[in-house]
This record gives sequence, structure tokens and C-alpha cells, in this order.
Amino acid sequence: MAVSVATFEKLALEDEDSQWELVCGRPRRKPDMTYPHNFAGTELGYAIRSLLDRTRFEVRINAGYARRGEANSFIPDVMVLPYDYTVKFHGSRALESYDAPLPFVAEVWSPSTGEYDVDEKFPEYQRRGDLEIWRVHPYEKTIIAWRRQPDRTYRETLYTSGPVPVESLPGVAVVLETLFR
Repeated sequence: MAVSVATFEKLALEDEDSQWELVCGRPRRKPDMTYPHNFAGTELGYAIRSLLDRTRFEVRINAGYARRGEANSFIPDVMVLPYDYTVKFHGSRALESYDAPLPFVAEVWSPSTGEYDVDEKFPEYQRRGDLEIWRVHPYEKTIIAWRRQPDRTYRETLYTSGPVPVESLPGVAVVLETLFR
């Protein structure tokens, strides 16, 4: 059953045992993940954070929402936020949720959410206008990056080794091999 944004936010804030996403107006519990998934997401977030100016950007790892309209709110595995986006939440008790396009968002593939990420989340991230969207695959040890072009389409690039540039964040690159055990 579809719910309002206010009802969803109440559920997300009050249920301390689960993480919830809103998909087409319906709450969906985010499942628990495997070690390879968690390791890759954490290492990616830490690697990017270590290269950013913390007065200009913040990084979230499996926290905060990328929202599009009234029907979709997702918790990316990793997202980079301009510091200015976060100011309204300082000292707030509101659900941390961002409508504006993000410079970077990543999802780590898992057996339980792999198709859901590709079918549901990635198209919404593109419709939001997020600048760079990554799918990190801890079992294939690959990254696919979709980068927004001036004509609003996305260019897709597959990486199998080496440093992977985060083009939306100049000077930031992640060594692919460090994301996997």
C-alpha cells in the first residue's frame, strides 16, 4: 500500500531495528548485507572522504536518503554531498533526505539487491540528475560508472583494475583493488 512522505519518514525514524526505503510510494525494508558488500562500500566511502575537502563535501555510507519526488527515497551505499546541502539538517531531528542532484552516488552489488538496484535505483538516480553513479561489484571485482553528459544522457564505463577517477570530484580517484578482499 502506498504511503505519504510523512508516514514514510515517521516509519524510517521510529524503526531503530531496520532501514527503510520508499519505492513507488511503498516502504521496502533494506536487507542486511554480506561482508564483501559491506567491506567494499565502507572502503569506497573512506577512500573518497580521505581525498575531499571536508569544508566543501561530506560522505555518507549507508546513511541518508536520495529522494525523488513523493514516491522514491533510497539509501545509497555511498553518497557524496556538498556541505551546503547538509546545513539545514545541523541540529535537526528531521530525516536526512536530499532532493537536489548529488555529485556522486554508489551502490554495491549484492545477491539480494542486485536486480533491484539496476531496475529501480539507478534509473531514479539518473532522473534525479546525479552526476556520477557507480555500481561496485565485489564478486566480479569491477566498477561500472555512469557519468552525466552535457546533453543529460549518461556515458557508461567498465573498470576492471587500477585507479578509477571520480570525474564529478576533480582530483579524486579510487584504486579499484583496495575495495575487495
